[in-house]
Amino acid sequence: MSGTEKASGTTKKQTAAKRSVGRPRRLDPDAMVATARRIIEEEGLDALSMRRVAKELGSTPMALYHYVQDKDELLMLTLSGTAAGFPRPELPEDPRERLLAVAVHMHGMLARIPWVLDILALGELTDKNALWMVEEIIDSALACGLSPARAVRAYRAVWSYVYGDLVFRRAAERRAENPPSRRYFPEMITEEDAAALPRLTEVAERWREYAADYEVADELDAIIEGLISRGTSRGSTARVSRGIRRPPGTRSASGAPDA
Repeated sequence: MSGTEKASGTTKKQTAAKRSVGRPRRLDPDAMVATARRIIEEEGLDALSMRRVAKELGSTPMALYHYVQDKDELLMLTLSGTAAGFPRPELPEDPRERLLAVAVHMHGMLARIPWVLDILALGELTDKNALWMVEEIIDSALACGLSPARAVRAYRAVWSYVYGDLVFRRAAERRAENPPSRRYFPEMITEEDAAALPRLTEVAERWREYAADYEVADELDAIIEGLISRGTSRGSTARVSRGIRRPPGTRSASGAPDA
């Protein structure tokens, strides 16, 4: 090879190198989302970062920012489509039964994809495909006679139970896999606490048995019955008959008058 040919080849390599500088490697958005989801599923939300995803894909964080604005947007994409993977159940016509059926479905669905709970805990992030459940619960609550304000609060109460129950279940599973070396609740309760904590001392030994012996559908049914009873005329009548009346001018925990 002549000196001229060598020089020409070197120049082409240098030119190609110069063109590659500053140009992020083209990424497959689906692969990016799949990688983020795998990291969360296997290692938890704390392990996820733009740098980590980029490294897994053999790219740079800057390349990811050509597809998503920030980590929150990446999490939104990670959530997107999860609810669509679960077919909607056939719902009963009766609004109360429909509300219960949707709540039970929500619990069962999230129980199968527990990693989603960590993302939902961040606040406003959600999968738009899952909003049909919120819509059904609000609509059912309204059909049961609740006001719009009470219907929203009914949804929040149902969601708080679903989310809280699943979080506690995950915690119990983790404890079972890695039993703590120290004595935590309820094991920390001993006979020496009987004077100050008589009821807890009485049930401490069977606490875990009692706490685990319940059906989600039954618990949700009780919650929904209470919400509807309290929020409709029959609930108001029952409170008056029991002498349970909110003093005039008393405001709710949110600072707003009861609706």
